[in-house]
Amino acid sequence: MKEKRVLVTGGAGFIGSNLANHLADDNDVIAVDDLHLGTPENVDEDVEFVDASVLDDDLPTEGVDVLFHLAAYSSYTMAEENKREATRVNVEGFVNAVEQAREDGCDTVAYATTSSIYGSRTEPSPEDMPVEARTCYEASKLAREQYGEYFHHHYDMTLAGLRFFSVYQGYGGAEEHKGEYANTVAQFAHKIANGERPELFGDGTQTRDFTHVDDIVRGIELAADHELQGVYNLGTGESYDFNTMVEMINEELGTDIEPKYIENPLDVYVHDTKADPTKMREATGWEPQIPFEEGVARVCAPYRED
Repeated sequence: MKEKRVLVTGGAGFIGSNLANHLADDNDVIAVDDLHLGTPENVDEDVEFVDASVLDDDLPTEGVDVLFHLAAYSSYTMAEENKREATRVNVEGFVNAVEQAREDGCDTVAYATTSSIYGSRTEPSPEDMPVEARTCYEASKLAREQYGEYFHHHYDMTLAGLRFFSVYQGYGGAEEHKGEYANTVAQFAHKIANGERPELFGDGTQTRDFTHVDDIVRGIELAADHELQGVYNLGTGESYDFNTMVEMINEELGTDIEPKYIENPLDVYVHDTKADPTKMREATGWEPQIPFEEGVARVCAPYRED
């Protein structure tokens, strides 16, 4: 993508800031964030930062060619503890941002939905399999997908809903501000590097399709470039269990920290995830470029340098 004016909501957050900073090399980028979870420190100087909520009536959508909508209450716990506000931000905020962009002439949108609607699966999850909403977070993201269909059919816009799988980068990137909401790779690496035992739910055999944020950013950009419509998975198609992840971190750091196994405190918990990225690959040529071994090395690198 080049020489476009783009708006990234949630642009000071983890994924949003990575996207905004990447696009700013060749585009005019505006990052909107209400700093509920994001931080302006994530945003480069060549990105125009606007402190605003996606619920506001005067978003900076004038002249925007593409809307990247990543603003959200972005986890089960975060949404469950703030149901009303999370629903307003995740659903009403989506409709509000898309409608303002549409009114100002933008007809291309790429937005974040979620892979957690697939539930727990050790087999690859294709986009056309049955999904369900078991949490407020999942319900709000499914509502986005329905409104995406509405804007497409009613206004002939193209809206690509991207179902991310376990996105990580590490505290040396833009995740540190997320604290307890950061990906487990980032959290566990930070604890182990500081001599602390990471806490694993159950016996540590749960699996995740860990996808590096750089691959996610490329996928989001390609979705907009190809003006995709509908929902698409962004994941590697490979999964690793938490015990193996801890072993990999220990190996990278030269440590031997044993995890602590605790009872799962969550009422709803996805034990296993794995993407089927076929649809995205066939539509855009997207392939993940960062194997998990390399990703773990990148997460651990800042600690080895200290």
